[in-house]
Amino acid sequence: MTAKPSRLPLSRILLAEDDDSMRGFLERALTKAGYDVASFANGAEAYERLKEEPFSLLLTDIVMPHMDGIELARRASELDPDLKIMFITGFAAVTLNNAADALEDARVLSKPFHLKDLVTQVETLLEA
Repeated sequence: MTAKPSRLPLSRILLAEDDDSMRGFLERALTKAGYDVASFANGAEAYERLKEEPFSLLLTDIVMPHMDGIELARRASELDPDLKIMFITGFAAVTLNNAADALEDARVLSKPFHLKDLVTQVETLLEA
């Protein structure tokens, strides 16, 4: 009798968050929830990694040094049109108005949020 896999293949998440403690917090929570997470302190570093290998989801803060989350998301969707995108931000979603056309399927999760909400939103987006 062969064992049946307990879940789908591991989803890979590219995390871009400039706040060190928040990045560590998110990375631990998502890893504990069963995701393979690669995390970076800014959009430029995250983008370089995305050019090297595929990911299922880009989870990015909006306001970051070197390359903000909106620019990262635009460039990422040019590389991989199927990449799911979720923004995490402490600012109003109004910030996304300029990116609305290019990123119409992106989700926004406003800080502060509970880790359970984050994991639920990630699961929902990846299953869509």
